Amino acid sequence: MSLEIVTAKPLSAFRHGFFTRKGGASSGVYESLNCGIGSQDMSEIVSRNRAIVAAALDVAPENLVTVRQVHSPRVIRVDGPLRGKEPEADALVTATPGLAIGVLTADCQPILMGDAEAGVIAAVHAGWRGALAGVIEASVAAMEGLGARRERIAAIIGPTISQRNYEVGPEILDAFMTEDPAFSRFFANGTGDRYLFDLPGLGLHLLREAGVGHAEWTGHCTYDDPVRFFSYRRACHEGEADYGRLISAIRL
Repeated sequence: MSLEIVTAKPLSAFRHGFFTRKGGASSGVYESLNCGIGSQDMSEIVSRNRAIVAAALDVAPENLVTVRQVHSPRVIRVDGPLRGKEPEADALVTATPGLAIGVLTADCQPILMGDAEAGVIAAVHAGWRGALAGVIEASVAAMEGLGARRERIAAIIGPTISQRNYEVGPEILDAFMTEDPAFSRFFANGTGDRYLFDLPGLGLHLLREAGVGHAEWTGHCTYDDPVRFFSYRRACHEGEADYGRLISAIRL
C-alpha cells in the first residue's frame, strides 16, 4: 500500500502533509500508517511508521517532533529535536529550518499553519476541549511572537470528524454556551437530547477571529472514510479495542 498525503495549495511554500492511514507497516486495527506512540501498537512498528513520515518530509526521524497531547491550550516553541519524554502540549511552533513539527489525531482537528515570508510554522491539535480553551488563538499568538504576521498566515484544517457524524451530549453545548452563546451556531439538533457538533466550522471561525489571512478545511471526514482515515468514534461504535492515530506535519 503506497503512502498517501493530503496537501493544501495555500501551504505550498512548505513541505507539509496530512498523512492518511496508507503506506505504513502496522496491521490489524492499526493498518497501516499508525503514528500513535500512545496506542497499543508495537512501539518498533510505530517508530518505523514515523520514520516513513520523516523521510517523506525529508528530515531525519529525530527531527520529526511531536508532543504528548492533553487537550490543552498549551503551545511550545521547538528549536531542535526533543530529548527524553515528550512534553505535554497541544501545539508546536518553530522558525528552525530542517525541523518538522506534527500532531496526532483520530477525529480531532489537525491544523497546519505557516507564514512563508517570516519562515514561521505551527502544528495544532484542536479537539473541542482545546479549541474552547484557546489553543488556536494561543498558536497564532505564538507564531506572531516568532515574527509572523496574522494577515500572512495560511491555516489549513485537515481530516477531522464532520458535523453529521459528531453527536454530543447537552453538557458540551452547555460548556460552549457558558463561554459565548453565539457558539450555538455550531450545534444542530440530533436524536433525543443529543446535538450534532460542527468541529471544523468552529475551527474556521476561531482562525478567522484570530485574524489569519487564509483559513480552510480540506473537507475530509475521518469517520466517513475507514479506508483512508483512523477514527476514534468509529472504532468505539464498531467495538474495536484500540485505534490508530493519523499524523499531520509541516517543516521549514
